[in-house]
Amino acid sequence: MNDTRVVLVRHGESFANAERFVGGLRTCRGLTDYGRAQARVLGERLARTKELTVDAVVSSSYPRALQTAEIISPYIGHSVVDVRAAFGEHDPGPECDGLKFDEFVARYGPPDFNADPHAVTFPGGETIAQFHARIIEAFRELERDYRNQTVVVSCHGGTIEGLLRHCLQTPSTGRFELYAKNSSITELVRARENVWRLVRYNDHAHLADLPDLG
Repeated sequence: MNDTRVVLVRHGESFANAERFVGGLRTCRGLTDYGRAQARVLGERLARTKELTVDAVVSSSYPRALQTAEIISPYIGHSVVDVRAAFGEHDPGPECDGLKFDEFVARYGPPDFNADPHAVTFPGGETIAQFHARIIEAFRELERDYRNQTVVVSCHGGTIEGLLRHCLQTPSTGRFELYAKNSSITELVRARENVWRLVRYNDHAHLADLPDLG
């Protein structure tokens, strides 16, 4: 029997990353030119190495994730992207979406992502607990729909962190930090029922020939 393999790709650099604003779905303007270059070199790497035989490409509905998926898809033999909104980033809600980080801090104070997961981080937005419940259910649906297949999921740093915490059965906040670089690969393989094996995390070797902008 084949393994279920989920390859989480963080989107390339977005305007929200570069301009340091709270980039929810409402204000996401997609990838910068550098972010597109990051996605392109990932696609070129996958085409050159053939390290993955991909059965499907999935993306969150955020423009930055969808653009990343659309750039890499032809390199791995796909033209259709299965858009699943539930893989989207932590939703800051309409009040905070688009605020510059400095403005957000001035209004509400520094966000504490290591606090109680049920606490309000973004007034009017999701709590961390709500965010994690959403992406965990999306992950379970993905596994049911693509059982014994290899799926690339173009998503977000918060999504990757939340899913890893779930699969590793760790606290949903605190204790440690997980940071996936833009266009990096994190790979999970289903070892057996309800047990996942972390094969690689934050693999961004393809960025070696691009300048590191942080």
